[in-house]
Amino acid sequence: MKFKDRVALVTGGGRGIGAATARMLAAEGARVAVSDLDEAPAREVAGTIGGLGVACDVSDRGSVEAMVERTVAELGRLDILVTCAGIIRDNLIFKMTDEDWDAVIDTHLKGTFLCARAAQKQMVEQKYGKMVFLSSTSALGNRGQANYSAAKAGLQGMARTLAIELGPFNVNVNTVAPGFVETRMTRATAERMGMDYETFKLGAASQIPLRRVGQPEDIASVIAFLCSDESSFVSGQTIYVRGGP
Repeated sequence: MKFKDRVALVTGGGRGIGAATARMLAAEGARVAVSDLDEAPAREVAGTIGGLGVACDVSDRGSVEAMVERTVAELGRLDILVTCAGIIRDNLIFKMTDEDWDAVIDTHLKGTFLCARAAQKQMVEQKYGKMVFLSSTSALGNRGQANYSAAKAGLQGMARTLAIELGPFNVNVNTVAPGFVETRMTRATAERMGMDYETFKLGAASQIPLRRVGQPEDIASVIAFLCSDESSFVSGQTIYVRGGP
């Protein structure tokens, strides 16, 4: 029970990687606040692990601060922050609208900033904390994802900077960058491209050295490691979890 007496907050925890992470942390003893834009999936996941379900728009400062305050008030403290909330609005740049850009940047980059800023106050006071931001292999560049790639690359820079700023207070900050993972987001990408999802997955797997696509639990296990005291000397790093180099 490596997370016994720890309290974790997982944004985007109602589905996919966020839900898998919330369940994995809870299985190892953490009390978990599960946040999602829609309260129903957050409460559903929280209900299965005895956690707290919270609705939150991570792009809104007031909503984020209320989420963190409620987590501390009801669960007693905040030791772990995992930011999985995300959306896609893919398009080539000549088709990408201002709204497409703003929605993705606000959710991923601004949203993570707001969550980290709110959480660090509690972590600094208690001289302990773990933050893990969800980046992506798209941070290296990906056709049709100028907004998403910029946001995910920005998260890596933010994590490195916060690792420097918060390190003196015993707060570790890292990012995990998944490759192809079987989630609603990759299904939406296949639909946008007009491809059958199973065919899409087979094509992706053929390009991965391990010859399979990732599952949410593959990513959650790495996040859990970075949230544990086993990684106490790891900070400011990005771990690519993509089935190969």
